[in-house]
Amino acid sequence: MEDKSKIRLTNGVYMPLVGLGTSHSGGYSHRAVVYALKDVGYRLIDTAKRYGTESFIPQAIDESCVPREDIFVSTKLWPTDYGFESTKTAFKGSLNRLGVDYIDLFLIHWPEVSSKCSDKWGTLVETWRSIETLYDSGLCRAIGVSNYGIEEFEKLLPESSITPHINQIEFHPFHNPNDLKQYCDDNKIQIQGYSPLGEGYLVNEQIIKEMAYNHKRTAAQVLIRWSIQNSVPTIPKSTKENRVKENFNVFDFQLNDNEMSLLNGLHEGRKYIDSSKIKDKIDEQLPDGYKLDIHLNEMTNSSQNNRQQS
Repeated sequence: MEDKSKIRLTNGVYMPLVGLGTSHSGGYSHRAVVYALKDVGYRLIDTAKRYGTESFIPQAIDESCVPREDIFVSTKLWPTDYGFESTKTAFKGSLNRLGVDYIDLFLIHWPEVSSKCSDKWGTLVETWRSIETLYDSGLCRAIGVSNYGIEEFEKLLPESSITPHINQIEFHPFHNPNDLKQYCDDNKIQIQGYSPLGEGYLVNEQIIKEMAYNHKRTAAQVLIRWSIQNSVPTIPKSTKENRVKENFNVFDFQLNDNEMSLLNGLHEGRKYIDSSKIKDKIDEQLPDGYKLDIHLNEMTNSSQNNRQQS
């Protein structure tokens, strides 16, 4: 029987349609991640070296009692680590912090490099070739990019031996780039969306609130359902357990054709993640997780409880 909670990538790997984001924006809640895995049914955890959250994931997986092989772990390579050998070194660092011997999805975080780099496109291609070798060696089940547009793909694809399996982009009704979606579809690249709630702003849009009322659902659930019905897997984030559960409970209702058409018509190119500042952030060389507000008491209490039980 077909599992409607997953989507099949071009290499045959199945990826969950809804995952849990763990970016440093908004903090990291250990309790929420354990709850998502153990009690709600999430099977995809999205992180990145940049977020500073990779090292917290092993404890959450351990406490969830969900087998590692049942969890789809996704992480990303930050631009300061781009380059053939440095990519491999950074990947090993992610493996160690995540406490795993393979990664389900490894992504180039941004199609951008530091100001000190004299050959942007050469560096990005060299980085991708390094990721291809990691995939060929079995250390990654799938590989891809994040925040890539058509221009970046036009530079990358002619130099690639493996077409990216994933392009992770900001995706919600106000940013629904049909030209990029069509391009990725034509090249068999699966789009995965982040910020499905538009950093929380979209849940207050009247048209979305009305649909939520009609379906006896929340605005967040309508937005996540819209993404799924557009065949775009999504990774909403929350540190609140009730929101984590709410965001996952989207497989038992359907938006009708008129509702989908109305939401699809909202696209205006509005993004809530300011990509124009990424180069500055790369050049600043701030530490990974510099914005992270960790719920340290959760992890401390959790560790103490584990010791008492053992």
